[in-house]
Amino acid sequence: MKNVVITGTSRGIGFELAKQFAENGYHVLALSRNTKPLEKVNHKNITTISVDLSKNSDIKKALDFIKSNWKQVDILINNAGKLINKPFVELTSDDFLAVYKVNVFGVAEITKGLIPFLKKGSHVVTMSSMGGIQGSLKFGGLAAYSSAKGAVITLSELLAEEYKDQQIAFNVLAIGAVQTEMLAEAFPDYKAPLSAKEMANYIYDFSLTGNKFYNGKVLQVSSTTP
Repeated sequence: MKNVVITGTSRGIGFELAKQFAENGYHVLALSRNTKPLEKVNHKNITTISVDLSKNSDIKKALDFIKSNWKQVDILINNAGKLINKPFVELTSDDFLAVYKVNVFGVAEITKGLIPFLKKGSHVVTMSSMGGIQGSLKFGGLAAYSSAKGAVITLSELLAEEYKDQQIAFNVLAIGAVQTEMLAEAFPDYKAPLSAKEMANYIYDFSLTGNKFYNGKVLQVSSTTP
């Protein structure tokens, strides 16, 4: 059985991914501040740990579990995200830092901690956004979020180069609008064309096979503009 680490699993895409991997026979380590939703699922293949990605001490809890129980990670899906929707002039340095701590620094920290457990053929998939793609249509109010999502694209490109000799693949999926709780909180009146489960199905397949075709790439997963 292969081992999969997924962040941001309390709801939306991450929640659906954790269930799908578990139901298909994978060991899943589900990391989220709120572990109750998956605890209610109570699947034997899912281990939940309460982790706030903005705190390195919390990330260490996940790394300690892997060191003691798994020894190897086959797939890491950096799915957790934080979104603040404010006009640019109202965004504070603390707002930027809060968004970057989860969307960039947390991604870097957990990926760094898992490097010793990633072997030949492992795949790291980081979730970005169409808002992080240069030249894409942008939404006002998302200066912190979209710039952070752009940062992880470059980070993944660099890691793909740095670890290509170990044959560890790093790819990014820049997704368009998906009907998740986070989207509804930021844009209450917007209705996305895809459900969280539909997007999770795509990410599930890509995480299993995408590294055979791509490394250091960002794929734009959006049927609309934006």
